[in-house]
Amino acid sequence: MVELDRNTILKQMGITQWVLQDAQAGENPAQDVPLSQAQPVLDKASVNEPPAKAGGDVKAIAQPAPGVTPVAPSQTAEPKLLSLESLRAEVAECVACALAKARTQTVFGEGPDQADWLFVGEAPGQQEDRQGQPFVGRAGGLFTQMIKALDKSREQVYIANTLKCRPPGNRDPLPDELQACEPFLLKQIQLLQPKVIVALGRISAQALLRSDQPLGRLRGQVYQYGPNQIPLIVTYHPAYLLRQPADKAKVWADLLLAHRQIPL
Repeated sequence: MVELDRNTILKQMGITQWVLQDAQAGENPAQDVPLSQAQPVLDKASVNEPPAKAGGDVKAIAQPAPGVTPVAPSQTAEPKLLSLESLRAEVAECVACALAKARTQTVFGEGPDQADWLFVGEAPGQQEDRQGQPFVGRAGGLFTQMIKALDKSREQVYIANTLKCRPPGNRDPLPDELQACEPFLLKQIQLLQPKVIVALGRISAQALLRSDQPLGRLRGQVYQYGPNQIPLIVTYHPAYLLRQPADKAKVWADLLLAHRQIPL
């Protein structure tokens, strides 16, 4: 993608002053460069922060950040199948919670088996339930622009949700629903082994971090997820940005932080 295209995408996101620096131009491959002073400056504490390292301010999943109250782990039996396709088939037959009764179809996730980026949303909406794909509709369109701003396409990243079935009326997932679906998400992560995980929205962040803290307190840090210590970043959900477009700059800062966690 040429610079003009990326700038156009960032403008569509409401961000016109930040771009990714060329990997050869400096020590930080994702260092942001101010292009103008027309827009409010991003949170430099988040954007310019160097990649966090283990033993420093990186928090292991087993040891939540200060003030984070762990949520009890799922008691649902872990799926035993060994491939994404077999796991997809198991999800399609799942009746572990009441959501199975009302769904049109499950929304397993999509993307390459060896994607560097894993984005985890909250739960399918009405259009996702109809199409069987994550992040479609207006929020999906904005999400696609976010990916393009990183010089990526949807086909290059993996997209999943904490729930594989739509809650009625697009309400928040209930604890028992998250508990029933958690083993499938954990197995997806185990099979994918991405280089970075981005939790989109409060529900996703709290589920992955086993936390009950608000999203604002979970942002701006690099967590280590699971035994392989996969970097995990928390940011806002695209649907939230449709209601609060002023926070798009914060999401861009979070994406830059996630970008810096991927080895060159």
